[in-house]
Amino acid sequence: MGYTVIQKDFYRESGKWLSSFEIWKKCINPNLHFIYVLRKAQKYRNQPVLGILWKFVLRHYQIKYGYQIYPETEIGEGFYLGHWGSLVINPKAKIGKNCNIAQGVTIGQQNRGKLQGFPTISDEVWIGANAVIVGGITIGHNVLIAPNSYVNFDVPSNSVVVGNPGTVYPTENATESYINHKI
Repeated sequence: MGYTVIQKDFYRESGKWLSSFEIWKKCINPNLHFIYVLRKAQKYRNQPVLGILWKFVLRHYQIKYGYQIYPETEIGEGFYLGHWGSLVINPKAKIGKNCNIAQGVTIGQQNRGKLQGFPTISDEVWIGANAVIVGGITIGHNVLIAPNSYVNFDVPSNSVVVGNPGTVYPTENATESYINHKI
């Protein structure tokens, strides 16, 4: 059976494959509710009527929950928001599969210099609370970015980043036990 992107996102929270009705029941959780609306806005963004409708609904929940994530943002399946709270992701950023993002995170652009641009975040990346990731950089696969870290440089796969300025520590199983219920 093929699962929808929404089912895969919700699987990350519970470890169970949910029906449409069970997904609606889980939408009492603000993080899951927002992800549901975001995925609908992404799905219908190029359709005239449904696209506008879902964009308005998304805008309401962006304001209500404090998330600035837009339908244009490329986000892989298995997206997980760890905690409810302010979150900013530039619409041109790219995020891979099985990524966890905590509250207070900023994933933004750098407007000048050699790293001008937007971040690309690979699969299985865990981003801790209040981390800042900026610029035309690439975060590799299986990377843990510790809370309050500032990252404006490329990070190789299998690494832990700690601090401001960020320091990289090669770690084979960097996200083991941090990325819950991988798809």
